[in-house]
Amino acid sequence: MSEVATARDVDWATARTLAHTAGRPLPFQTVTLADALGQTLAEPVHALQAIPHYASSAMDGWAVNGEPPWKLVSHTQPEEHPRGRPSPHADSGEVSLAPGEATFILTGGVVPQNAVGILRTEHGAIRGDTLERNASARPDEPSLHEHVRPAGEEAEEGSEAIPAGVVLNPAQIALAAVCGHDTLAVLRAPRVSLLMTGDEVIEYGLPHPGQVRDTFGPQLPGFVAMLGGHVDVAGRAKDDLDDVVAAISAEPTDEFSLARASGDVLITTGGTGSSSADHIRRALTELGAEMIIDGIAMRPGHPTLLARLPDGRFLVGLPGNPLAAMMAMLTVAAPLLAGLRGSALDEPRTVVTAQAFEPLPGRSRLVPYRAEAGRAVPSTHQRSGMLRGLAAADGVLVVPSGGCAAGDDVPALALPWATPAG
Repeated sequence: MSEVATARDVDWATARTLAHTAGRPLPFQTVTLADALGQTLAEPVHALQAIPHYASSAMDGWAVNGEPPWKLVSHTQPEEHPRGRPSPHADSGEVSLAPGEATFILTGGVVPQNAVGILRTEHGAIRGDTLERNASARPDEPSLHEHVRPAGEEAEEGSEAIPAGVVLNPAQIALAAVCGHDTLAVLRAPRVSLLMTGDEVIEYGLPHPGQVRDTFGPQLPGFVAMLGGHVDVAGRAKDDLDDVVAAISAEPTDEFSLARASGDVLITTGGTGSSSADHIRRALTELGAEMIIDGIAMRPGHPTLLARLPDGRFLVGLPGNPLAAMMAMLTVAAPLLAGLRGSALDEPRTVVTAQAFEPLPGRSRLVPYRAEAGRAVPSTHQRSGMLRGLAAADGVLVVPSGGCAAGDDVPALALPWATPAG
């Protein structure tokens, strides 16, 4: 395990960079094209042959050589095939046209040797075994190579078609198929385990005084998926140091069992403070974990943790307050998962704030906002234990410790579930 100094109460930007840098790209895996959508490409895709790999027709019509009238070497009209269209390769690829000859060809068909171009179906007239231009055709139609797609027009054999590092979309998957690939090397999605703490938390129904509803179990798996990870297993530990230690180290207990070291990241909820009831920090010390981030100079979400466990897994310790935990996910978990996926760290965009903020010495302020008339209007209900403001937000302002005036440009984070606005 490497020896590094713990970063205590780091500023918000440094925390994001530390988390992203810690997440070295995971080994790649091979998937079929059908399973590649949304995956990050680990290696560039090269054309295994020229694209297209033969000169082909861009139209239904006739491949011709010389000037009309053209003698039809072979012509097969689509209506003569009651069982469907003939193969686009029929009567074309093996034909070498002499001057004054023509042959019928379908879109995608192999252009015969010596063909000057393609006379499209709408512009030809057949009289017996000869072909001529009709009244709709230009006097010089077809011009040299007209309606011919030359071999290698889109890509030469061996050329790079898709660079590594892109998140594959449907068009790129189709291009990979055209390049001759059946499988692709993609970075494996980080596997995430969830460990919830808090004896006062209930998972169903209405809480009584002293109880709270679980806000993490229903939303964290989906949140992690939006950030490019995959939750393998989730569980809960009692507010007891021994139980938390056993859960983090993936040792089965009577109350909790976690598949040992199958994941890349363990996300814990609650217990990151320094009181006698908070056990995450003490558990990490007892386990000999390498603390990467011990607190972030931001509000909400100050007691956020990032550590590397002895078995190589990362632990992201989220504060127990719901809004604070969400800000910690955006600040630490998102960059960490991006690093593990081999993706770049997304830079904050800039928005114009509609409201002034007083200085908060030593801390950034993360404020959910709504975009209205081109300005960022802070949401209501944005205390660390509240969620209404974030639920209705378009993004999150990152107000610097020195504050700002109305009309100032302020950094802002996009929300993975929100349509960019403002």
